[in-house]
Amino acid sequence: MLVDDDQTTNYLNQLLLKRLNVTDKLVVALNGAEALQQLQLHSENASEEQPILVLLDVKMPVMNGFEFLEAFDQLPRLQKQAIIIVMLTTSLHPQDVSRLEKLPIAGLLNKPLTKEKVDGIMRTHFNSQLPSN
Repeated sequence: MLVDDDQTTNYLNQLLLKRLNVTDKLVVALNGAEALQQLQLHSENASEEQPILVLLDVKMPVMNGFEFLEAFDQLPRLQKQAIIIVMLTTSLHPQDVSRLEKLPIAGLLNKPLTKEKVDGIMRTHFNSQLPSN
């Protein structure tokens, strides 16, 4: 799942992930509230696959990345146990970094998302790697 209010960033990340063939389904949300709705929808509908990786922007309207993480942390353990959240940001203030360390994220990456960063996520969290070509 891509969670970012920037349509261009979402478009470029979608192109990259499709080109790398790392997923057969990609969900996009424009803010944290939409992302929570999507997670709820996928967990309630047994025929839908639950997103297992969330690439989350920090600064968004409606519900930002911090607010999403605080709400996500309140979800039932069963609903969130297999979900890996990686924050994507352009830059972070040291105060924000210390705040993130207390929240349920698996990593923090600077934008833009690249093949190398996706490969790092695959190696670290999915015991897999992108094919070298």
